[in-house]
Amino acid sequence: MRQDSSSASVSGSGPAAQGREFAWTSADFSRVQALIYKHAGISLHDGKHAMVYSRLSRRLRETGHESFDDYLSWLEKQGDAREWQEFVNALTTNLTAFFREQHHFDILAQHLKSKPAGTPWRVWCNAASTGEEPYSIVLTAQETLGANANFKLTASDIDSKVLATASNGIYRMENVKNLSQERLQRFFMRGKASNAGMVRVKPELRRMIDFLQVNLIRDDWPFKEPFDIVFCRNVMIYFDAPTQRKVLERIHRVMKPGGMLFVGHAENFTDSRDLFVLRGKTVYERI
Repeated sequence: MRQDSSSASVSGSGPAAQGREFAWTSADFSRVQALIYKHAGISLHDGKHAMVYSRLSRRLRETGHESFDDYLSWLEKQGDAREWQEFVNALTTNLTAFFREQHHFDILAQHLKSKPAGTPWRVWCNAASTGEEPYSIVLTAQETLGANANFKLTASDIDSKVLATASNGIYRMENVKNLSQERLQRFFMRGKASNAGMVRVKPELRRMIDFLQVNLIRDDWPFKEPFDIVFCRNVMIYFDAPTQRKVLERIHRVMKPGGMLFVGHAENFTDSRDLFVLRGKTVYERI
């Protein structure tokens, strides 16, 4: 994501001045900042002009609007739920991979071994993206606890499109190139004919996961039983400090005491020692 060149060029009045298809002003950017913060809690800093313009330009084309002002005004007045979802989808970032931050999965395996066989585990991954992280979690559970493990994962995301991809569990071979041949043979099916070069997660792994859409800044989380483990990795970096605190308090409420919280490598919640205590590299215990 590149940073726009200058505030003067950002506030240009027409597409010709920018070499852009649509006029793009600082006022447009400020409106987008306010709307995405209100609907998703995401804090867009001022270096995101080019990214926002590029991603939302597609929405203008899709909806037939000729300016950002028209599009944003229509969005606010119409309140169309489908377009609000497209707006949020466009501005969320989904960077993921199988077994990203490997040390977390090593710690997860050790933690799963710490309780007697047959112990029920309820786990939540709240940034499922396209599914690589949730499948890495249940794959680790099967390898550690066995095929009949009492393990259930809830995988959620705010982005409806990536959730659909995650639920399908179909990936290109290059997406699984870091997995061993043993894991590929045990947990994936290789595509043939027109599906050559693709793999699909085996049904027994897919059945361990419930995929659902959850907005972390809303109070309508659908959970009725507390979680033993929560993966909330590389999500909080998009929130400001007050939003981070509110989300952490809500996560705390849906976890069991002593539960483990896994966070991203750039995230630090030592200011919330009343909720979580650090137990390892980017791993916290719920108080």
